[in-house]
Amino acid sequence: MNRTKIEWVRNPDGSQGYTANPVKGYCPMACPYCYARRMYDRFGWDKTIRFNAIKTVDELASIKKPSRIFWGSTMELFGTWIEDRWLKHIFHMVELTPQHTHIFLTKRPENLVKWSPFPENCWVGVSATNDNMALEAMLILPKIEAKVKFISFEPLHSAITLPVAVSLNLGSFHYPLEWLDWLIIGSETGNRKEKPPLSEVHKWAKEIIAAADEAGIPVFLKDNLKWPVVRREFPKCQSLTIPQA
Repeated sequence: MNRTKIEWVRNPDGSQGYTANPVKGYCPMACPYCYARRMYDRFGWDKTIRFNAIKTVDELASIKKPSRIFWGSTMELFGTWIEDRWLKHIFHMVELTPQHTHIFLTKRPENLVKWSPFPENCWVGVSATNDNMALEAMLILPKIEAKVKFISFEPLHSAITLPVAVSLNLGSFHYPLEWLDWLIIGSETGNRKEKPPLSEVHKWAKEIIAAADEAGIPVFLKDNLKWPVVRREFPKCQSLTIPQA
């Protein structure tokens, strides 16, 4: 468990939150922009997928101040390669520390239903880099029971449609977004040649922000988006005091 510079994991007082990675190894998701896989390749780390719970329990117990903890920053925790007993142990640790806010983010939303309802102190999100992933998130997240449900558009790779209403033969069926508590938007960092230009990302981000504002959804814009206005909203518009660079 480590302190993290991830902006949206900061605590309400502006201090850094934590990342927890009890599952080690080479993430099979194999996202082309994954920094963790690059680290494994560069340093020759053990790529075997394994679970190290004891160290995490000790580290979690040492955090006295209520904090935000992001689980699985280097590994997809809801993939088929994760054993059920590992997740059960993680959620047991979550329940033992109700003073903390535990954040989970997945690219495998279809596997969230199995673990719903989530503990009261959990925020559950889905990563969506393109419109197909966003649609999947919007179909599955409403079925999930969690204190906070969110979508992270990072890295944003295409335009995203956030529907407000869908036209049916029987009239207009409204597709409300009240179930969605939070949106995160960020761009891809690094020097990967295939990443979209920031100018395009800004166009897509502007559309998402407009739809979110219309629906009253808090928006957190990451620093890597290089947006002209600082916007760091949290669920229920909880404010943060974050020093500016």
